[in-house]
Amino acid sequence: MLDISLLPTDRYVIAYFGQPQSGWLELPERDMKRWEFLRAITKAKAPSTRVTLIPGETTQYFLKELAERYRGDFRKLYSYYLRISPMAEGFLIPDTYTINRNRDLEAFITKLVEHSKEIHKERVQNRDINFKELKRFIVIASIIEKESASKEEMRRVSSVIHNRLKKGMKLQMDGTLNYGLYSHIKVTAERIKKDKSQFNTYKIAGLPQLPVCNPSAEAIEAAIDPEETNYLFFVKVRGERRHIFTESYKEHLKEVEKLR
Repeated sequence: MLDISLLPTDRYVIAYFGQPQSGWLELPERDMKRWEFLRAITKAKAPSTRVTLIPGETTQYFLKELAERYRGDFRKLYSYYLRISPMAEGFLIPDTYTINRNRDLEAFITKLVEHSKEIHKERVQNRDINFKELKRFIVIASIIEKESASKEEMRRVSSVIHNRLKKGMKLQMDGTLNYGLYSHIKVTAERIKKDKSQFNTYKIAGLPQLPVCNPSAEAIEAAIDPEETNYLFFVKVRGERRHIFTESYKEHLKEVEKLR
């Protein structure tokens, strides 16, 4: 920490340059003349870093990593987020944000929520839909984000979800079980059997009440405008960023057998 005693005349020099900044500052050089230092404390900015919320990440996992990185309290941070966000999950816009290394994390979360509100407001206006309809599309988009192997597949995966919902079929998709702090935990048969949450689409009918992650803009567009198909099933091609889509369970089983 730099401790310097100001001379009586220093306040006039500072006033000439502007107003001194508060908090931690990043000075341009270590060795400076006195007038350069006085100018610097009126112009320097607080050191900052960049934080990325990737598409498909859950809010809880993102906040947990944020709290660990900046030595914050995850529970308090998550509780604060729940108080100010219109949705418990899926509301934040995936993007790269700038954060002051010494900034209050609650202020940073407020910034993210307010930014997301503006984006969703524009989305509602541009699509001529209400927020309730948008929320349903975000739920679908979050599943698309978890299940798609690429952006190019999103509208096709969306068609499977919409087709299954129309037929009253359970979605039965592993990706919905990567919710909350389970974001990066492999889904197993045992997990499917034991999980009793609203996100277990092997057990519940229809959609979860909440999104399972924060989806990308592409996933939301795919949810709103799915490809027109009769597909009801898909299986991942091992080692490739694509799925094979089929219309019947019989066809699906054949493709699964081929890929073994």
